[in-house]
Amino acid sequence: MGWGTRLGLLGGLALWAQRRRAAAAAARDGGDGGERRDLELRLVQVVFRHGARTPLRPLPGAQPQVEWHPTLLDVPARTKFDYVVTDLNGGPRPPSPYEKQYRMTTFKGGAIAGQLTAVGMEQMYALGERLRRSYVEEANFLSPTFKPAEVFIRSTNIFRNLESTRCLLAGLYQQQKEGAVVIVTDEASSEILYPNYHNCQRLKCLSRHKSKSALQQPGISDDLKTIKEKMGIDGEKPVDFFLLLDNILAEQVHNLPSCPVLKNFQQTVERRSVDLVLSFLEGGSREVLQMSVGLLLHTLQKNITEAVNPSSPAEKARKLILYASHDVTLIPLLLALGTFDHKWPPYAADVTLELYQHQQSKGWFVRVSYHGEEQVVKGCRAALCPLKDFLEVLSQYSVSPEDYNNLCSQTEGKEQTD
Repeated sequence: MGWGTRLGLLGGLALWAQRRRAAAAAARDGGDGGERRDLELRLVQVVFRHGARTPLRPLPGAQPQVEWHPTLLDVPARTKFDYVVTDLNGGPRPPSPYEKQYRMTTFKGGAIAGQLTAVGMEQMYALGERLRRSYVEEANFLSPTFKPAEVFIRSTNIFRNLESTRCLLAGLYQQQKEGAVVIVTDEASSEILYPNYHNCQRLKCLSRHKSKSALQQPGISDDLKTIKEKMGIDGEKPVDFFLLLDNILAEQVHNLPSCPVLKNFQQTVERRSVDLVLSFLEGGSREVLQMSVGLLLHTLQKNITEAVNPSSPAEKARKLILYASHDVTLIPLLLALGTFDHKWPPYAADVTLELYQHQQSKGWFVRVSYHGEEQVVKGCRAALCPLKDFLEVLSQYSVSPEDYNNLCSQTEGKEQTD
């Protein structure tokens, strides 16, 4: 080996060592100080819950009945932003069975169930403004006006989510756009943005079994019985903690008079709602989380991989990916990341994943935040997590479509007796 070769090799080793030290320092420091300045933001993914809405169902027999007037749904002028909705392939928007179901329920006052309200629209506009401050004004990452090449938007095929996305975009881009805003959505039968009980019968059966078992536990069943009795609700009426929580949270955020008894039991209702969800998601096998959000995690992982190694100009140009989802999406997602705080996700809550590349080491890092607060993902030593470690976390629950179908088609008797 000649001296030139040896010097080249030594120089390469020195550069490699320098990059390794820089990457280690960036991970150790959490991206603060000078190291943070060496990080280049490459991709932002936001999974968010819709804004405040009317309840999904009224409480049967509860007195006094809250009045939900259609004026609560009036659109604030600053949240307006034109958009079109297509299926995943650019075709017409699929039919929405949920919207048909909601329109069958009209509340006292005239508003229908499950609709985004003006309060919810303002919440989503505020989320958009927060994203603007972070990624347009401070990071200088996104363009100040909407550009289709930079942004990919997907929503569940439910009107409140589509409208929530509109309001978020209006806040993020201050109603300025260059080109059409397209929101893609999928058939309810193959939706990945919530645990899909329609196309995963195994998940549906497990959920039904676990919920039934949990409700039979003395503490939980006694609490529910007491609340229903004090509210004057017939013991045979189909009322559970989720319906109670849904109504009281919707009433409170709109400053509507809630049933005094229900207000007194609010902490119990929320705690029991969380207990029931956790008994299903944590009390079962790892496969329950895989069937609940495995396809979504697989998609988030795929987006990161494409940003690291783009195979097309479209992948290279993309900077922001938005997913309009639900509370039942965020809870298992946060559990998979090890960051669930045991509180029900509020309206307009968001889980944001930022992908960075270190300019010296060329290493990749991910930072996760929830509702604007930085999180330390399980398996990561700091908030700024090396990509390899982060993908290792995702791989525990991420599943491909093929694996998902295999999981959902299994019928195992042992899970019915747990």
